[in-house]
Amino acid sequence: MIDTHSRESSDVNSAGSTLYLVRHGETEWSLSGKHTSRTDIPLTENGEHQARKLGEHLRKISFARVMCSPRLRAKRTCELMQLGMPVHVDAELSEWDYGDYEGLTSSEIESGRPDWNLWSDGCPDGESPAEVSARVDSVIRRVRAISGNVAVFSHGHFCCTLAARWMEQPIRCGQYFELSPATVSILGFAKHHASTPVVRLWNSSAI
Repeated sequence: MIDTHSRESSDVNSAGSTLYLVRHGETEWSLSGKHTSRTDIPLTENGEHQARKLGEHLRKISFARVMCSPRLRAKRTCELMQLGMPVHVDAELSEWDYGDYEGLTSSEIESGRPDWNLWSDGCPDGESPAEVSARVDSVIRRVRAISGNVAVFSHGHFCCTLAARWMEQPIRCGQYFELSPATVSILGFAKHHASTPVVRLWNSSAI
């Protein structure tokens, strides 16, 4: 089922854009499963290695634009990939704001709220699903106005939300996507149906 936001998104005319969606490399909090949005923590040594390895593949791609979250872990991942392009830092690419749940694991949150689900409940003093969906839709509109390949460096839940909305599905469908650190996913349009959004590649450490 497609919701109201989905119909608005589908009205955007694609200019032949292909989105290379990159999740940042490993951090100490991604290792432990802590929810990380505003906390600006660095990549681990392994996270830096992951970024360099993935960059070997992404440097083969010609990009019309490179966009990046303002968070250190995303910017460092982008920097290490050495794409040779100006980087447009964009606050709309920030991770879902977890509010009071910042730094907590899912099990810690669920110990006090057994029925909690990020995708339907959001976070107290953070962002609601509707707010994140609107922010993602704004990014999608801007990406689809660009002809060519666009690289976006962002975060786990934001990227999964973007994939759901790219497919013109409700934000709650983002929970069905699994995304590892330092991976690339490719979103585009069907080869013989230019108005049909598709996932061409998901959660890959190589292209």
